[in-house]
Amino acid sequence: MATPYKTIIKDGLWENNGVIAMLLGMCPTMAVTTSATNGLGLGIATAVVMAASSLLVALFRNTITQEVRIPVYILIIASMTTLVDLCMNAWMHEMYKVLGLFIPLIVSNCLPLARLEAFAAKEPVSRSFLDGLFMGIGFTLALVVIGAIRELIGNGTVFADAALLLGPAFHFMELRLLPADSGVLLAILPPGGFLVTGLVLVAKRMIDLAAGKEIRMAGAHSV
Repeated sequence: MATPYKTIIKDGLWENNGVIAMLLGMCPTMAVTTSATNGLGLGIATAVVMAASSLLVALFRNTITQEVRIPVYILIIASMTTLVDLCMNAWMHEMYKVLGLFIPLIVSNCLPLARLEAFAAKEPVSRSFLDGLFMGIGFTLALVVIGAIRELIGNGTVFADAALLLGPAFHFMELRLLPADSGVLLAILPPGGFLVTGLVLVAKRMIDLAAGKEIRMAGAHSV
């Protein structure tokens, strides 16, 4: 039986979020999230790769044999990553220079390969594409949240240099919420990545526990 669309969306954004639930792709999560803008850029690139790769794997899943499926999946991910890399270099060059090596390293990110093996290889095309898309969006949201918290604590800004990195149309996103001299440098250093990511994981767990408690209470009252 095919997975319901609502479940696919919910899993991608929250229940099975690649970062805050499955703890996949932690290397780019720690390295790139020194700002919300960087997190948004890499997240969008990863989402495009995941959606396109899932679509292709679902289309050809009946012709890919079990013996060679993993190399084929990696080849598909690498091809999509190369296309995204070239497009960003052409049309988002400033962001391309900032993200640097982390765009090609999407190939080695465990999340795209895991979703191809667990979902796209077994589900219909439309659902596979949706799974790749929303897993990518969930990954993007996690990077943006972690990056925004680190940036706010470290520099007092949110989405700094968005106009430079993403284009003039994104100037409205640039915010300064705290004085320039009030930042805590630790937040944008590597230890800050571990601390903030850990706090976000704890926050998700507390929200899930609170939601579960409310559901149980509602069920008890209805009985």
